[in-house]
Amino acid sequence: MKDKLTLFTKYLLDFMYYSGFVVTFTLPLSIRIYGKFNSYFAENYYSLLVVFFLAGIFAVLIIHELRKMFRSVLEDNCFIRENVKSLERMSIYSFFIAVIIACRLFIYITPGVLVTILVFVIAGLFSKVLAGVFDKAVTYKLENDLTI
Repeated sequence: MKDKLTLFTKYLLDFMYYSGFVVTFTLPLSIRIYGKFNSYFAENYYSLLVVFFLAGIFAVLIIHELRKMFRSVLEDNCFIRENVKSLERMSIYSFFIAVIIACRLFIYITPGVLVTILVFVIAGLFSKVLAGVFDKAVTYKLENDLTI
């Protein structure tokens, strides 16, 4: 079962990564089309385009870091400094997304925007704490490897 779950997760991350590019770079068209059904999107086209484009880029960068970390898991070598750096970068990207989405509050306030900001602040904090845990684990692993 673990092998199927691992493969599913790998393919899901790959799908999210490549579809993230597609979604982000087709935003001018998709916001324009959705603006025909929702006047808020039509009236705030350029502001929403900038907010969603920047947030999309950082989201794709988070998925890129997850894919790098997942590769180390597949190689059965997850306690490495590169994963600590990936977690640090993911925390920074999450905080950037929270700030970018917070800029949308100047355009229009919705409960979804507030929840999204909260989710990315929590994700940033979680990644930061996890980076510290991984850093300690890598240090212990390296010390243990030197002892043997």
